[in-house]
Amino acid sequence: MSSFPDEHVLVVPRSLFDRAGAFQGFCGDTAAYLPLLLDPANTSWRPRASVEEDPSFKQLIPYCVLAWRDAAGQRHYFAYTRGGGQSEARLRAKRSVGIGGHISSTDGEHGDDTSYDAGMRRELAEEIAIEGTWSGRCLGLINDDSNPVGSVHLGIVHLLELERPEVASRESELVECGFAPLESLLADRERFETWSQIAIDALAAGLLD
Repeated sequence: MSSFPDEHVLVVPRSLFDRAGAFQGFCGDTAAYLPLLLDPANTSWRPRASVEEDPSFKQLIPYCVLAWRDAAGQRHYFAYTRGGGQSEARLRAKRSVGIGGHISSTDGEHGDDTSYDAGMRRELAEEIAIEGTWSGRCLGLINDDSNPVGSVHLGIVHLLELERPEVASRESELVECGFAPLESLLADRERFETWSQIAIDALAAGLLD
């Protein structure tokens, strides 16, 4: 029996990603990818249980990095640990700097940018509570074909600038939550999931600014 929820998630063919220009790691050229990836002519809703093991499709995943600047202007980033009950067993007990998840067919009928935005906001609201205002920007994409999880997912990276560092977990599987400067994330890099390692490296290189 599948351990994944009975839902239909937003996907694109892997071949579309290859035609647009497959890459490994982080890419900041959103203009080259997002119009294709969020074109309803290219997207479809498919059962999550089937596409989790099918690398001929890429599941589109919003990956939101939360940042707050202290009085000295230094950025701090929200990080947490995925608990033992996480539905994706391959990510359990890993640290992460990304909030997000699958876009579900309940998020919109057309599988377009409107569906995507609704799904991103739903995932944020389900996983965390943000006090105060925030603004967000889409700054790139993450792809990691070096492991089975990455081979079936494609991350779309958003940087959320928070008014204040008040974020609380709404899920029991998000633990050890808090804000830390980039130096601390780099020092602890090996404990993070691979997408977060890629995001941390992009932050260190000034690519998420």
